[in-house]
Amino acid sequence: MFITLEGPEGSGKTSHIPYLVEYLREKGHVVFPTREPGGTSIGEQIREVIHDLKNVEMHPRAETLLYQAARAQIVEQVIKPRLADGEIVISDRYYDSTIAYQGYGHQQDLEQVRGLVKYATGGLVPDLTVLLDVDVEEGLRRKKKDDEWNRMDAYTVEFHQRVRAGYLEMVKAEPSRWAVVDAGQKWESVQEGLRKVIVGRLKIDEINRTLTPLDKQEKDELRGIQRKSSKSLKNNEW
Repeated sequence: MFITLEGPEGSGKTSHIPYLVEYLREKGHVVFPTREPGGTSIGEQIREVIHDLKNVEMHPRAETLLYQAARAQIVEQVIKPRLADGEIVISDRYYDSTIAYQGYGHQQDLEQVRGLVKYATGGLVPDLTVLLDVDVEEGLRRKKKDDEWNRMDAYTVEFHQRVRAGYLEMVKAEPSRWAVVDAGQKWESVQEGLRKVIVGRLKIDEINRTLTPLDKQEKDELRGIQRKSSKSLKNNEW
């Protein structure tokens, strides 16, 4: 299963992942945590360039393309092989960040951004994406306290408000993939909320995997019932 955590700056994604991983491993799951941008040698180098406060002249298109380069590498080098081995992969950000930040935040053409994302990921979509939602100004205050201020954090409050609004739009568009946890709560409450959402989805996945496909005889029987039902409806026999 592929799980991604998303959210505005200061939502606490990074601080929660180690505890989620430990919790799931104690339950017997094989879990691999990673992050974007980064997660590979190439990706970490790109991360440094994107986040460096000295790179203030970086154009939004250049920023967008750098993220896709790092993403393409981690998908092929790390995520796909781990998923193929049956592991749970939990990523601190994935392509929804690009749609939120480079799409909604920079107000670039969303269809063009989605096209780039699809190319970079090879169409790999998370099974579950959790939005840690927090008020923009509160999140930025948290980031300043953490001494991890980078070039992305330094964008205007209006930029970050568009990012948050973009996330909420994506939740509305794909409610079956997304879950929302209020990251404005106490840390322990957020962690509990994350665990409930993820364990719940894992249980659904387990049930789906144990369902056996219909054999030929069962399929033939179902087709026969369908034909009989259609005939009865036509003849007003019901």
